[in-house]
Amino acid sequence: METLLDKLPQPLKKLLNRETISYLFFGVLTTIVNYVIYELCKWFGIHYTASTIVAWIFAVAFAYITNKLYVFESKSFDKSILIREIPAFVGCRLFSGFCDLGFMILAVELLTIHDSLAKLLSNVFIVVINYIFSKLFIFKKKQSS
Repeated sequence: METLLDKLPQPLKKLLNRETISYLFFGVLTTIVNYVIYELCKWFGIHYTASTIVAWIFAVAFAYITNKLYVFESKSFDKSILIREIPAFVGCRLFSGFCDLGFMILAVELLTIHDSLAKLLSNVFIVVINYIFSKLFIFKKKQSS
């Protein structure tokens, strides 16, 4: 019996696999964590730039755990692996965090987009670049000999 996935063109089949679907699922959850923390910070009167930074910290911690365990299935907590993974993950997320903050400032200050809408728009881009970093640099699978 042919499934819906079987009917898709080959390039789309390669894109829609367990890893990308789980990354999108946890990416959405990470975006929700980011957005909820951002809105909570704003509710407490914290400026949108500081709220962006606080939300980023919580989102990165959540994303590392979910990406490691569920998306890329890097189940080892060996010290040598953690010493490589955590700085690489945080470093790449720092880059995307600066992109997020830069986009927020550009969108809110220059383009006068409402900050909540700008935050959602920014997160779409951030999910994509974070997947690329995670796939290619952080949780890459070792090539078998």
